[in-house]
Amino acid sequence: MTKNAIEHEALHLFIGGEWIAPHSGRVIASIDPSTEKVWAHVAEADEADVDRAVAAARAALHGPWTRKITASQRGAMLSKLAELMRREAKNLAMLESRDNGKPLRETLGEVQRAADWITFFAGAADKINGEQIPFRPDALAYTRREPVGVVGAILPWNSPVSLYSWKLGPALAAGNTVVLKPAEQTPVSALALGK
Repeated sequence: MTKNAIEHEALHLFIGGEWIAPHSGRVIASIDPSTEKVWAHVAEADEADVDRAVAAARAALHGPWTRKITASQRGAMLSKLAELMRREAKNLAMLESRDNGKPLRETLGEVQRAADWITFFAGAADKINGEQIPFRPDALAYTRREPVGVVGAILPWNSPVSLYSWKLGPALAAGNTVVLKPAEQTPVSALALGK
């Protein structure tokens, strides 16, 4: 997703693996803080869109994401995301700077660190385990780590790419699905990461 593409299209919602228009048809103008001008339009989700996103995430939770994909495979997928973030670092940083108003040098560092965090969580995916504790001579007590389900993640405006990695990485590494809501002031980089 390039800056020019964003300036010429309204960014839709990513729900159930598809880019869809919002139920209400409403969009939010994204303002470039350096020029105080609108530079992008993004979909404004309403309650129906959130319900649709949660239903899609719940369906994915009971589909191949958690039932057939191993922890090692989840880690490999997260590693691929980190690789894509590194490959697209300059573009993501430019979007983040335009959306947030931070200097490019700062956002480039944030994108690199965010990719590092995703790599970290990728490595943790197959190391999430339980414990067995001898309870009696003939019995064990054990803990078993399981996905909690659909995770709702709300991003603040100040560092969307970094916070995207901190919320998405551990949730996906543990086998959960995620409904991610970026801040209205800085939604573009999170949507670009979705693409």
